[in-house]
Amino acid sequence: MSNVVIYSTTVCPYCVRAKQLLQRKGIEYKEVNLSNEAPEVRTELMQRTNHRTVPQIFINDQFIGGFDQLYALEREGKLDDLVA
Repeated sequence: MSNVVIYSTTVCPYCVRAKQLLQRKGIEYKEVNLSNEAPEVRTELMQRTNHRTVPQIFINDQFIGGFDQLYALEREGKLDDLVA
């Protein structure tokens, strides 16, 4: 079982789509809602990834990007292997 973490916000439509894709595939994930976290958490995340937008998705501690990158992995048939 892989370790999937998705950093999101409450009002982010791409976050919703990413979570729906993971749920549809039966992939368990941990969500960190940045709307409920201290500002320092978001600052640390931005420093770690060099990205300002959400979602930010990690699989097995590897930053894969946001929804577009997650969807591309699925479309290319690579997502299953990555989470296996």
